[in-house]
Amino acid sequence: MKQVSFLLTGGKLKPTSLFGAIEVFEKANQFLTEKGKPAYYEIQLVGEKFEQAMLNSFFSFHSLKRISDVKKTDCIIIPAFEPEENATTKYATTLTWMVEQHNGGAEIASLCSGAFLLAATGLLDGKPCSTHWRAEADFKRMFPHLQLSTDRIVTDNNGVYTAGGGMSAFNLCLYLVEKHIGREAALYCTKLLQLDIERQSQAPFHVFIGLKSHADDTIRNIQDFIEANTEEKITVDLLAAKCHMDRVNFSRRFKRATQISPIDYIQQIKIEAAKRQLETGRKNINEVMYSVGYIDIKAFRTIFKKVAGLSPTDYKAKFSH
Repeated sequence: MKQVSFLLTGGKLKPTSLFGAIEVFEKANQFLTEKGKPAYYEIQLVGEKFEQAMLNSFFSFHSLKRISDVKKTDCIIIPAFEPEENATTKYATTLTWMVEQHNGGAEIASLCSGAFLLAATGLLDGKPCSTHWRAEADFKRMFPHLQLSTDRIVTDNNGVYTAGGGMSAFNLCLYLVEKHIGREAALYCTKLLQLDIERQSQAPFHVFIGLKSHADDTIRNIQDFIEANTEEKITVDLLAAKCHMDRVNFSRRFKRATQISPIDYIQQIKIEAAKRQLETGRKNINEVMYSVGYIDIKAFRTIFKKVAGLSPTDYKAKFSH
């Protein structure tokens, strides 16, 4: 039997990731018991006394195991919490426990914004990781040295896992079930819970929000310029000239402030504008292309698919209203 410990800290929990993940593991156990086999997962909640306000009420867990009492576990799942700036000091004991458990052979996985707490352990250093696309700017600001890929649904690095946002948490749990028990068990869970096991990317759901919480006013003005002129052909040389800088120094300064290169920022902003127009359904692909400053349909389609994860045609079919 594999002991799975869901870690509850003092932050503001996003309940869907916790209860949904537990449901996947419970359905995996059900798959086995229906075949006359013993359950595989022993599920427990680990942390301190937990209480959280919700609208005009609150919910609480009073039967948590204290981490100091959990000497050995097989898998730690960190559900989604609101990111906290001082997690490294505030949860120092918890972070140490997580590292010790992993060093002792435990798998460890974060769901959605749970990646912030996992990142604070140092276990993601040198490894690609994912979180919700909306948290991308804050994550890059707090952990600029990490290899964040918000288009990824699941990352797996020798027993350290991360999931993207929202329903990606379910995909990570299904991934673990398939890894632990097999494909048939994972498919059983998908059918009972009506989940899509084959999702490969968050990109179609990503809304790009540039990082502007930096202190470089010059670069912030350039960001505003890019966002206000999506219909224009904007080059890095043009932007550098506006700052009275050469291309190399401008590019370095821009990336240092925003955690993204200027050419990638331009593409992200333009494709975001194109996505909004495709969602309205009023313009055809060529009209949208011209409206965001592209004239080569092949180049536009290539960049659009790279950024959005779908071709313009497929994106329009999926999201237009």
